Amino acid sequence: MSNDPVKFWPLLIVTGVLVSFVVAGLRAKSKEMSDYGFSGRYIGRIGGGAAIASNWMSAASFLGMAGLLYLQGYFALAYVIGWTGGYVLLLVLMAGQIRRFGKYTAPDFVGTRYDSDVARLLAALISITISVIYCVAQFKGIGMLFGWLFGIDYGRGVVLGGIIVVCYVVVCGMLGVARNQQMQYFVTIVSFILPLMFLAHRFGYFWLLPQFGYGEGIQDLATEFNINFSAPFANGSLFQWVALCFTLMVGTAGLPHVLSRFYILPNVRDARWSVVWGLFFIALIYWSAPAYAVFARLLEARGGYIPAPEAAHKMADIMVLKTAVMGGVPVWLTGLLAAGAVSAAFFTVTGLLMTGAASLSHDIYYRLINPRASESRKMAIAKGGTLALAALVLIIALKPPALIAEITAVAFALAGNTIFPAFLLGIWWGRANRHGVIAGMALGVIITFAAPLWGNVIPLVATLFPITSSAFCGAPLVVLVMVVVSLLTPPPPDEMRRFLAEQVHGHLD
Repeated sequence: MSNDPVKFWPLLIVTGVLVSFVVAGLRAKSKEMSDYGFSGRYIGRIGGGAAIASNWMSAASFLGMAGLLYLQGYFALAYVIGWTGGYVLLLVLMAGQIRRFGKYTAPDFVGTRYDSDVARLLAALISITISVIYCVAQFKGIGMLFGWLFGIDYGRGVVLGGIIVVCYVVVCGMLGVARNQQMQYFVTIVSFILPLMFLAHRFGYFWLLPQFGYGEGIQDLATEFNINFSAPFANGSLFQWVALCFTLMVGTAGLPHVLSRFYILPNVRDARWSVVWGLFFIALIYWSAPAYAVFARLLEARGGYIPAPEAAHKMADIMVLKTAVMGGVPVWLTGLLAAGAVSAAFFTVTGLLMTGAASLSHDIYYRLINPRASESRKMAIAKGGTLALAALVLIIALKPPALIAEITAVAFALAGNTIFPAFLLGIWWGRANRHGVIAGMALGVIITFAAPLWGNVIPLVATLFPITSSAFCGAPLVVLVMVVVSLLTPPPPDEMRRFLAEQVHGHLD
């Protein structure tokens, strides 16, 4: 890649889009810690939905999902179903109740609901770990994109992209991000679908809605080249598929940077409608990703080039751009596609770094170390935490351990095994107490990383708790432990149980 020429027009378009985001962010630069870390300005139901969708449209959604579908076909649909289904789960079980509870971060909810600094600290450390893992996947996408744009190697692409994204988040703060997220979603959806329409038109398929027209491509692969792209479970068992799908669903409902989105909404109806709109906006992208995978396979087959599995695996994460290039998409449209991918990765990293920084400055430093800290001091800690987390992510991303979507799935597994059970029982079962949540979250951490730690010694561990799919067996086990430990220890204060009954569940708005 380092010998490739600089992609001038795509680079110009990407630069123009990023500059427009920076200008918008500077106009809305935040001044206070409450704006920087975990709050922001109310932007309406549709605007909130667009912000949720743009916060969700990461490199895993824009690049990684199509890459996995390209490699695994039907099996990778677990990512589509799990990630969209998670928002339905969030809408039904927790969105309104989280808004009524009124705490600003996931650790703040856990610490207040369970009246425990230990639980708050554990939740904060888990939130930071989730942010780091999730960011590693985004930095890998950034490195590949910048390497392609500048014709440089992956390592230098990661460093260059990392410097730019960190400068943005430190300078612009949360208000800039919140406003930009509506603009960013528009860029993302247009840049993702327009090249797809061009490709569908070139193939002679129904191009006005390529999300439906690519089905003819699957048939052509089967009839012309005997490639059964839609064969179920060709790349894994039914158990693996269900486990992955379930893990991604509960992980979605437990991601700290997703949960924090509801705190800035003025009422429960707006919280729920923002999720509905967000789900719609997300689905537009997710319906489109399989089409890129099918078109990539079809272009390769008709071009007489079927890559070896190892070669296909190496280029899977950049397959969306390669498909556009192979398909003869105009250079300006390819540049727009690259701009959408860069912005998706950039703004996901921005939200994640600020979530992690908020956990450091608010939940650990302010709540546990220095309750008298000034706003300026908390802001300084937040910005320093952002730089520290970004440096850690950059070091890990220089040698990424897996594909973008697979790395991201580990963060979902950790959230599904820890934060989701803590919120679920914390909202819906008044008897859950501090002892139960501490035991449950600690067990959830162990379960998440059990496969790489002990899978080689105990094969059953790797089978039941695979690194990307551990919440299928893990989350119910964590819930069971939380229930048992809570019943064996003193109940939470009566004030909290009344608050849950009267305000979180009994209050209508």
